[in-house]
Parts: sequence; structure tokens; C-alpha cells
Amino acid sequence: MPEEVLFETESTQTRAEIASYLRAVAEKLEAGGAVTLAAGTEELSLDPPESLTFEVKAERETNGGSPELSLEFELEWDEGADADAGGSLRIE
Repeated sequence: MPEEVLFETESTQTRAEIASYLRAVAEKLEAGGAVTLAAGTEELSLDPPESLTFEVKAERETNGGSPELSLEFELEWDEGADADAGGSLRIE
């Protein structure tokens, strides 16, 4: 089945701003509540289950120009697994 993007945003931020955002996500996960992602008028809430797959990946991409490095964090779970039917992911 093809991938369906439910929410996506990209912006330039300082390291401190990114760390603050990641801390907010960590606090929501630790508290066991829903996480809500919001950017402009777009918003998505998800309720991750207690156990999920956590992937950390570092990549170097070269597409003709200067190499670009990335650090990716991904949380993954089966839809409906140990979560409320109306669950949502939100980070504000």
C-alpha cells in the first residue's frame, strides 16, 4: 500500500528551538497522552500506544551538489494498536 502523508512541515530553526520541540514531544509520550502536531492552520493528533518501534537514522545524500546530512527520528506503530479509536498526535 502506498504511503499517505498525514502531516508534514519543514522550517529552519535553531538547535535550541528544535531541542525544545523534541522535549515537548518526549513529555507528551512520557505522560501517555495524545501528541498533536500543528503548523499554521494544519493540525493532526495521534495517540501512540505504550510500546512502539523507535528508529534513529543518520544519512548522507549526494544529488550532484554538496552532500547533505540528515538525522531522522521515527516512531512507528500499527494503527489501532493499544490506542483509542479517536487517538491523535499533537505537538504545539
